[in-house]
Amino acid sequence: MLNVSMIIVVKYFVYVISLLIICFSVVSCVSEKEILLQFKGNISSDPFGSLSSWDFSKSPCQDFNGVYCNSDGNVYRIVLWNTSLGGILSPALSGLKSLRILSFFGNRFTGNIPFEYGGIDTLWKINVSSNALSGLIPEFLGDLSNIRFLDLSNNGYTGEIPPALFKNCSKTKFVSLSRNNLSGSIPLSVGNCLSLLGFDISFNRLSGGLPSQICDIPGLMSLSLSNNVLVGSVQDQILKCRGLELLDIGSNMFTGLAPFSVLQFSNLTYFNISYNEFGGQIPEIESCSQRLEIFAASGNDFTGQIPGSISKCSGVKVIDLGFNKLTGSIPIDIADIQRLLVVRLGNNSITGTIPIEFGNIQLLQVLDLHNLNLGGEIPDEICNCRFLLELDVSGNAFEGEIPSNLYNMSYLVILDLHHNQLSGSIPTTLGNLSNMQLLDLSENSLSGSIPLSLENLLELTYFNLSYNSLTGVIPSIPAIQKFGASAFSHNPGLCGAPLISCSGTKAKRKSSLLSVSAIVAIVAAAIILAGVLLITIINMKSRRKRSGEAAAVVESTPLGSTDSNIIIGKLVLFSKSLPSKYEDWETGTKALLDKDCLIGGGSIGTVYRTSFEGGISIAVKKLETLGRIRNQEEFEQEIGRLGNLRHPNLVAFQGYYWSSSLHLVLSEFIPNGNLYNNLHGLDRPGTSSGIGNSELHWSRRYQIAVGTARALVYLHHDCKPPLLHLNIKSTNILLDESYEPKLSDYGLVKFLPLLDNNTFTKFHNAVGYVAPELAQSLRVSDKCDVYSFGVVLLELVTGRKPVESTVANEVVVLCEYVRELIESGSASDCFDRSLRGFAESELIQVLKLGLVCTSEMPSRRPSMAEALQILESIRSDLGS
Repeated sequence: MLNVSMIIVVKYFVYVISLLIICFSVVSCVSEKEILLQFKGNISSDPFGSLSSWDFSKSPCQDFNGVYCNSDGNVYRIVLWNTSLGGILSPALSGLKSLRILSFFGNRFTGNIPFEYGGIDTLWKINVSSNALSGLIPEFLGDLSNIRFLDLSNNGYTGEIPPALFKNCSKTKFVSLSRNNLSGSIPLSVGNCLSLLGFDISFNRLSGGLPSQICDIPGLMSLSLSNNVLVGSVQDQILKCRGLELLDIGSNMFTGLAPFSVLQFSNLTYFNISYNEFGGQIPEIESCSQRLEIFAASGNDFTGQIPGSISKCSGVKVIDLGFNKLTGSIPIDIADIQRLLVVRLGNNSITGTIPIEFGNIQLLQVLDLHNLNLGGEIPDEICNCRFLLELDVSGNAFEGEIPSNLYNMSYLVILDLHHNQLSGSIPTTLGNLSNMQLLDLSENSLSGSIPLSLENLLELTYFNLSYNSLTGVIPSIPAIQKFGASAFSHNPGLCGAPLISCSGTKAKRKSSLLSVSAIVAIVAAAIILAGVLLITIINMKSRRKRSGEAAAVVESTPLGSTDSNIIIGKLVLFSKSLPSKYEDWETGTKALLDKDCLIGGGSIGTVYRTSFEGGISIAVKKLETLGRIRNQEEFEQEIGRLGNLRHPNLVAFQGYYWSSSLHLVLSEFIPNGNLYNNLHGLDRPGTSSGIGNSELHWSRRYQIAVGTARALVYLHHDCKPPLLHLNIKSTNILLDESYEPKLSDYGLVKFLPLLDNNTFTKFHNAVGYVAPELAQSLRVSDKCDVYSFGVVLLELVTGRKPVESTVANEVVVLCEYVRELIESGSASDCFDRSLRGFAESELIQVLKLGLVCTSEMPSRRPSMAEALQILESIRSDLGS
């Protein structure tokens, strides 16, 4: 009887325990939702509605924006980037016992990290950078033994770095405390972080020396100490950091010998020791990392000559040795470094001339040789550097004339030739440099008149021709006259506004002779009229010569037609190869009503394939909206401008059709579909686990990346004014018979719906490609296209979509996914498993370029021209 009773008691006990477990699970689930809602309750500002989905009636794992759950249904990740949330961080998050990642980069949180967060033992990553947190750095963060990533940068933290912060950091790989107001010394306890890969404490007020313990960390790759007041010698300590890829100790007070020996470290890519108190000579470079890109040692007390052996750093892109005490001449060997983008040697005691070999540096963008002791003439060969953005040779003793072939340097933004001995006239070719922002020709011996071609310099922010021997009347050009009299002073032969009126003319009767101002006005009017006529004649001739001559069909149907499906309107063709008779187009127009001809659609309209007899096919985009286009004249002007663009990697516009109720854009038909379908397969929802086009091997993907980049460089840098795409995604990259890419939908941004923050999401139906600043505040720049291009690069290498949903309802953002794997040293895990014919190093370099292009801060992204240069340098043989 006793045994039976015991069995009953045991069964009852098990039953009760089961109920408690079930109840605990339910309470735990509800509790996590309540915790998140408590966090929301502490938010005082949510300008973009980022937490609008955080509602009690919804599921945190499925509906809460920025919240991700593990397979057990517990919150393990909260990511709210660049959402401008205001308020304080809620202590309630400490109740999320499975939380691993907490990322609040780019918000407006105030106060400090709550003490309760010290109890979240599961935390791997804390990123609260770019907020308004203040106070002392919390010591309790040092109790989190699982932390791999800690970023407190760009806040208002003060006081010293607590030694306890590095108490349990054996697993920590990255620490950034940069851009705060920290003082005191670097704690010796940082030596406990034996897994540390990156350490950034730049832009603070830290003092003292560099602890030797830092370079006892075996795998340290990135050390950034710049913009502090650190002192002492560093050569011996840094020589122990043999795994360094980035060394930035600039803008401190380090003394003694500079650590040039680290240049031999095979992984070094970035070397900045500028603005310290290093002295002595720059030694001969025995060997140099072939990965080195930045060599910056300006603002020190270096003496002697620049060693020609600097050319052993054959991959370097930036050489900055300005503001030292260097002597001798400029080494010709520098011209052997063909990847050079920037050369800054200004403010030294260098003599001699500019080597003509510098004209062979094809990619050179900045040449700064100001305040040296150079003489001779400015070599014409410099003008072969067609990508040059800045040329500063002021404060020298150059003679002769300004090179006349300046028109080669169409990208030039800064031209500073002041305080030399230049003579001759101002070249009229200066007017071709329409991107010019600073032009300083003052303090020379220039003569002659000011050329009228300067009216093309509409971007000028600084202009100075003073202290020369110029003569004549100052042209009535607003672009230069706005700089006032000081820009033209001390030229005795110049007259007219903004200087005094021209003297030396005798008074004449108004009835007999026209005044000087009237003559100038008449001449100016005649020049303008002649210019208009000349442009008209040129345009007429170019239309005749253009292979795609526009032929207008004024009315599409007879007036007596009773067919209600036929539209009366205007048809304009840019290509002679297309049928020009309406009878041919009548069939094509009717075909638009047939859904079988539909081949695609997007935010602007639907796309149909229209075929004609003889096998000719074109793509016809039926516009859903005219956006900011208000009438037929604006429509025709906009499409006509696009019809003049020609690039092998752009889908060519071939015409348009306008009627009161139907607006069509005609373009060439590209047979191999778009990149998205070729990568991911047709109409495949969810993840990228299926099979794309097996013909899309690595060589072709690389070719697609380069071709797309070239198209964007053309739009950004060669079109005047520049064209922004703002809708780059893999569905807008079409592939021809040879898998050569053709970028579509460019220049159609004016046809988008009038945007606000709500309609923007609707317009950009491909989530994941949109730059943060564009999605959140509609800030438009060329860097928005760079971001989208970076996502496409990642898509090409990984075979993944920009945003994916896994079986566990986890949203995977491609940029974050790749960045985390690369930071953990598992880059190869990113590769598309269907790829063949590739070198691992190439894929990794393309991935890294993609991550740079998708930087959160637009200023950290390269221009498309720079991205293309990097991409082309990765592989020399596109067919390999």
